[in-house]
Amino acid sequence: MTSGPRQRQRRSRRCGRGPAREAPALSALGDFQSLPLEIFQWLNYPVRPNTMRDISTLSMVSKTISGRLIHYISTSSGSRRLLLQDFHPELPARTEGASSILEHYRALGLLLKRCTLLLPTRDRLRYVHKVLAGISCFKLNGCASPLHCLGLQCYGVFLQMLTAGWDELECHRVFNFLCDLSNLARKVQTVVSSKPGSARRLELRIRLFCRGVLLSPGSRRSDSAFWLTRILKPWPMVNQARLLYIIFGPVSSRDGHVVWQKMIEGPTDESSLKGLADAIKLLYGTEAREWTADDVISLVDELSVVPQEWLMENNARLLLLSGNSICFTFLASKAVNGRAVELARLMVFMVLVCEKDLYCMDWAVRMMQKVCNVFSTPCERNNFLQCLENSFARMLMDMLQAVLAGERDEEDSSFLNLFHLMNAQANFHKEILYLAMGSTSSTS
Repeated sequence: MTSGPRQRQRRSRRCGRGPAREAPALSALGDFQSLPLEIFQWLNYPVRPNTMRDISTLSMVSKTISGRLIHYISTSSGSRRLLLQDFHPELPARTEGASSILEHYRALGLLLKRCTLLLPTRDRLRYVHKVLAGISCFKLNGCASPLHCLGLQCYGVFLQMLTAGWDELECHRVFNFLCDLSNLARKVQTVVSSKPGSARRLELRIRLFCRGVLLSPGSRRSDSAFWLTRILKPWPMVNQARLLYIIFGPVSSRDGHVVWQKMIEGPTDESSLKGLADAIKLLYGTEAREWTADDVISLVDELSVVPQEWLMENNARLLLLSGNSICFTFLASKAVNGRAVELARLMVFMVLVCEKDLYCMDWAVRMMQKVCNVFSTPCERNNFLQCLENSFARMLMDMLQAVLAGERDEEDSSFLNLFHLMNAQANFHKEILYLAMGSTSSTS
């Protein structure tokens, strides 16, 4: 049956051979004119994450298609369409804008991963660098307003998607490549060998780069453990502790700079220690194969004197947040090394933190039981228990003297500390009595 004129015209438009007004779209396709036009209709529309995922699947159909996509992406036209740079969305649309652009670069990472599938790792990295080189916000010192910039986070999700499934040797090459591009090793050397806070801007830049790019939120624990190990392991233990504090320690809410005196000047809260505790748990876990328990305990020890010796309460709170395994291993190491007095004092502060932060006091009692089992003789265990009671008495007397001397501030912290310690001691001994009498711990 013969088609009529209107039918033929309608079919020709569907096949991309319509009237002359569609010619500019054809000529704009360059090398892609030799391939079926329907495949590349996405080039005529705004590029969206779903579109890029479809095209990334298409790129695996043949070497020819992936090669032409690689060429197109590196052209100025491809860069304009794919490399969005809206990294500073204004409030109140900031959350929605952040989610949108992060999803865009996650999809772009998948696209480049699949396009370059047949290339050696070294060539893939060179190509990716060529494509992204013009984006200043992807560089360690590239953005003038790093605290309000999404650039490093976008770079992070891009790399996370690009390198997903790569083996460790390839990821080592990625890390070395990024270090060479950013001169990360020299910058880290500057901050870990300088007086804390003397290079505040550089500390901030390193923190944002490491957290945004290498330790991208949402990464698998095994990946985060790998990248954190690469960041820390090249340095001596004392520098590892300093670097860990720079990356995960507390920062000022005003300017984002690392607050070095936070652990020294007074008791801090959980939010200031959570990042450090999570990092310690990560290194202690099974995912971080290059770290032994002794390595992590030594790192925690070094951390507690960065930049000077912390208040014991802050040490105790960090151990509680780090989890039972790390907490017990740290306390047991002191027991094995004959540091009973120091161990007893730390145990008292852990009891105090349990009281202040509303942890179950029976946890502290059971932890004390486990530590007591570490001592090789009854004499050593009894000496520890005597040191524990002496530490309670000494701390109570010190706090009482502070109250009687009238050492008060706006929050009346001296009296409040005494109140908490007395309650802590009472609740601690109550749990011991319940345990000794074979009764069930009360919930009060």
